Amino acid sequence: MEPSFRPVNESFPMPRHPHLNFHAHLSFMGNCTMVHLTTTDLSQAESTLSPMGSFVYAMPDMRNDRDAISTPLSTSGSSIDYATRMAKVLARKMKQPVYVGCSMDFTGTTAEEEMEGFAAVVDQIMERWTPKS
Repeated sequence: MEPSFRPVNESFPMPRHPHLNFHAHLSFMGNCTMVHLTTTDLSQAESTLSPMGSFVYAMPDMRNDRDAISTPLSTSGSSIDYATRMAKVLARKMKQPVYVGCSMDFTGTTAEEEMEGFAAVVDQIMERWTPKS
């Protein structure tokens, strides 16, 4: 993929929760990818700014393509697990280092709905990403 410093912005509703929107800011830089994720709840009357959240670096394991190595660069208790899982999945699928910033808030959703949302985010990101030739 040709490096691009022009980010791609995506926004789409969470499956089964049309009032909860995902927002992704994607930067595909050739040798690595940077992803920033957050959510907004349209049912809330007043808009509040999301906290910065967690920031995680992950890279594919060259010895085992079913694994990825990650390290948290900045942690926030409520988003570190989601950011780590997302970074590892994307690093495995893209076969390159990935930085993931995450301030997602899934208040009011079940674990199953959160996992559906996780899969939807991965699918949306992978649709926008083009592998190197």
